[in-house]
Amino acid sequence: MTTLLEKTDAYVADLLDKELPKTCIYHNYIHAKRVYKSTKEIIEKSNLTKEEKEDILIAAFLHDTGYIDTREGHEEKSAEIAQDFLSKEGHPQERIDIIKQAIMGTKMENNPESELDKILRDADASHFAKSYFEEASEYLRQELRIQGIAEHSQEEWRKCNIDMFTTSHRYYTEYAIDNWKPKKDSNLLKMIKEQKKLKKAKKKEKLKIKLKDESPEKGVQSMFRITLRNHIKLSDIADTKANILLSVNAIIVSLALSNLIPKLDNPSNSYLIVPTVIFVVFSIASMILSVLATRPNVTMGKFTREDVEQKKVNLLFFGNFHKMSLTDFEWAINEMMQDKNYIYSALTKDLYFLGIVLDRKYRILRITYTVFMLGIIVTAIAFAIYFKVQDPPAVLS
Repeated sequence: MTTLLEKTDAYVADLLDKELPKTCIYHNYIHAKRVYKSTKEIIEKSNLTKEEKEDILIAAFLHDTGYIDTREGHEEKSAEIAQDFLSKEGHPQERIDIIKQAIMGTKMENNPESELDKILRDADASHFAKSYFEEASEYLRQELRIQGIAEHSQEEWRKCNIDMFTTSHRYYTEYAIDNWKPKKDSNLLKMIKEQKKLKKAKKKEKLKIKLKDESPEKGVQSMFRITLRNHIKLSDIADTKANILLSVNAIIVSLALSNLIPKLDNPSNSYLIVPTVIFVVFSIASMILSVLATRPNVTMGKFTREDVEQKKVNLLFFGNFHKMSLTDFEWAINEMMQDKNYIYSALTKDLYFLGIVLDRKYRILRITYTVFMLGIIVTAIAFAIYFKVQDPPAVLS
């Protein structure tokens, strides 16, 4: 490295360290060193003179110094900084002009003219063909975001890079075309694959959402699920109440048959005959009603294909299919699963008939409790009347 190159390196490092905005996390001294290294890589395989090599390496260090003042038009500012610095160092003006021209050649809308212009232009975009491209690209995306210039999602940024690779950028030097373009194409292919993979994932997600929208709505599902569960719980409560009444009355009848009735043949206990008969009759009636409340209805358990096609049969109730063959039942279920309206209809019928069963159970239960209560009241009244009329002894014999 020549003395002027060393001075240029030190000058750029100090300038960017002191004056470059901290938001420039991509266009900084690290970027300048990378472009310098890539420039050196190209010129090592070139036929440039010693002076030309020195000038283009100086340009590599200075090409983005304009970012200390502005992003828009930073190339012009970089050329001004190069002019001031190199003039003070006594560098020949004709060579300064070549350096400034090379710096201006890094502007995307400009076409590089000389070989030096092409070298710096290719070196400035060398990261397109490097393994660290994704990392460098992410730094640039974040720089644009931090500076409030552009807010790109990773997907949008990938699309921007693909457009850059395919339409806006190309390498100019033979070295870059032979050695960097294949890797650049590899990076491009990788981005395209990632883009396709993301599009496929999005398409799959949209399909899931579509299928979800086409299935019964969540609110409707919740309504049926909660209502059916409540009905089944009410049915369990009714069966429990009926079983309690059945058990209580069975115990009463058992006690009456084993303890009370054998003593009625004694004339002194005759006053107990009518109350006992009343109590037993009402208990037996309560037992019969309790059995009726819990007694299941027997259904046919069969259906025809016409019933399924006309949506007349509720396949969600076992009583409608328990005598059918597995093959017919599977066919019917598949038919129902393909028709959302049929599913709604089956759930509605299930809910409706559960309501009818509950109505029957609770009406009979109400009658049962009424009968049981009346039995106790009538028995107590009868016992009081016959006790007073016949004046029974205080203790049973």
